Amino acid sequence: MIEWQVMNLPSNFITTIDLALVPKIKRDLEERGFTFTHPPYTIFQAKKRGISCTLYESGKLMVQGKDKHDFITYYLEAEILGKLSYSYPEAEIDTSPHVGVDEAGKGDLFGPLCIAALYADTKQITSLIRMGIRDSKKLTDVTIAKLAAKIKKDFIYSIVQVFPKRYNELYQSFRNLNVLLGWGHATAIEKILCKTHCTDILIDQFANESIVQQALKQKKLSVNLSQKYRGEEDVLVAGASILARDAFVRGLEQLSNDYQFTFPKGASKQVIKAGKKFVLSHGTQPLRTVAKLHFKSIDEILS
Repeated sequence: MIEWQVMNLPSNFITTIDLALVPKIKRDLEERGFTFTHPPYTIFQAKKRGISCTLYESGKLMVQGKDKHDFITYYLEAEILGKLSYSYPEAEIDTSPHVGVDEAGKGDLFGPLCIAALYADTKQITSLIRMGIRDSKKLTDVTIAKLAAKIKKDFIYSIVQVFPKRYNELYQSFRNLNVLLGWGHATAIEKILCKTHCTDILIDQFANESIVQQALKQKKLSVNLSQKYRGEEDVLVAGASILARDAFVRGLEQLSNDYQFTFPKGASKQVIKAGKKFVLSHGTQPLRTVAKLHFKSIDEILS
C-alpha cells in the first residue's frame, strides 16, 4: 500500500513508499546520475544538482530542491507512486463523469484547427491521472503522441480536424474566430454525445460564454455546459488538449508530406520566412490549403 502526504513547506515533498521498491528506485536514481550517501536512520540519501532524495528507514521519502517538480511528476508519481496527488491535489480533482473539450492550432498559421472532446467516468478519470495526463503545452510532441494513442484505445472521444481549405471557407462565413471556435466546440460535443449520454461538459474558456452556448443551440443540443479559465487543470480537458494537439501535429505532417515542404508551428518570423519560401516554390493559390488566411502574417508573406 502506497500512501502520500505533502508538507506545508513548498520546498519539501514527503511520501511513504513500499520498501520492496527500494532496489528499483536505487537503480533508477543511479541511471539518472544521482550520487548516494548513508546518513544515520536512512536507507540512503541521493543527490544531484537541484534535487535531493532522502529515504528513511521508516519508508518516508523526502524530495527537496528547486528542480524537484519534474522529478516528482514525471518519475516518482508515474513510476513509483502510481498516482498524481502532487500534480492534482485530491481536493481539486473533479472525478464525476463528464466530458472535457479543448482545441489546438488556433495560434498556428499553418496546419489545421483541431478540437477534441473526451469522456470518462469516475474510475476512468483515476486511470487518466495515473497515466500522467496533463496540459499538452507542458508535454513534448513525442509524449503527446504516446498518450493520445493510449487515450484513443480505451476512452470515448471525438476529434474535429479542420484543415486550412475548409477553415478559410468557414472563416469567410463566420467572419469571427471565436464564432468559428464555438462552432468547432459544438461540433466536437455533438459527435461525442452520439457515443455517450453524458451531458455534463467542461471546456477551456476562450471567449464570452454565450458563443459556445449559441453554437450548441443552433445544433439543438441541450447540455450542462461549464466554461473554466485554465480549464486544462481538469484532467479531462487536459486529455482533450492532448488529443487535439496530436491531431494538429499529425495534420501538419500530412500537409508537409503533401507539399514536400516543412511547415513550422506557431506564427513567428521563422513561420513568415517559411511562408515566403512556400509561395516562391508553389505560388499564392495553394497558400489557402495550408495556411489560415486571416492571420496578419499573410500580408507579410505576400508583400
